[in-house]
Amino acid sequence: MADSAEPRSRPEQRRSHSGTESYDNLEPMFARLAEFDPDDPARAASRQDIIERCLPLAANIARRFSGRGENYDDLLQIARVGMVQAVDRFDPSYGASFLSFAVPTIMGEVRRHFRDHTWAVRVPRRLKEIQQTIGPATEKLTHELGRMPRAREIAEEIGAELTEVTQALIARNAYQSTPIDPTPEGGDSDNTPASVLDTLGADDTNYDSVEDYLAVRPLIAALPERQRQVLVWRFFDSLTQIEIAERLGCSQMQVSRILTKTLSSLREQAMRD
Repeated sequence: MADSAEPRSRPEQRRSHSGTESYDNLEPMFARLAEFDPDDPARAASRQDIIERCLPLAANIARRFSGRGENYDDLLQIARVGMVQAVDRFDPSYGASFLSFAVPTIMGEVRRHFRDHTWAVRVPRRLKEIQQTIGPATEKLTHELGRMPRAREIAEEIGAELTEVTQALIARNAYQSTPIDPTPEGGDSDNTPASVLDTLGADDTNYDSVEDYLAVRPLIAALPERQRQVLVWRFFDSLTQIEIAERLGCSQMQVSRILTKTLSSLREQAMRD
């Protein structure tokens, strides 16, 4: 009687003596599950028992993907979704073990979450898929070559085009964005690292010059050829008035009068417009 009254052990407590999760004898449980009719309540209970036994597997895989900017609880829920999918899709008649089927199924579900929902900037799906394969390929080639592999070597390893690998490496920068001013309200500013806003330069006074240039550009284009040429020589080619006078075959005083008249006319038209 005492044994029958003992509460059912929780999934977290179902450990092997080594301290790790035990998934032994899962395949016979799936074989029995397949014998039940879909509407049989016993089938639902058996399925639930398998799911509870495999919950630690989902937790282990979620932990493998933690530290990449996503909340662990969110990753755990996604991993559990993949684990339930693996339970429902596993067919013991193929002869493979459940773990060999479940692990890639769960990891695929988590990777799809990272691919589809965690990029700060929209990146083509093909580049996301390639970006996920670059890490393992880079690690493998680094061990084999004794150095960091080149983009062409990575492309050959994963069977992708060089341009795709290059674009995927660049797209990696779009995974997470940095706020311009991440300082939290009420935070300790003395201990807060410099924000992007703090590293930006001062106002560029040349912006005013650009506006002035755009304003007088059509006015300069409308000048007579002689006046426009004198402006180009003086302010773009940096010639002196004497050098301009020698090119025109006139006196330096005439060049000075041409410049004064032209600049006064441009200023008057610009201010009027």
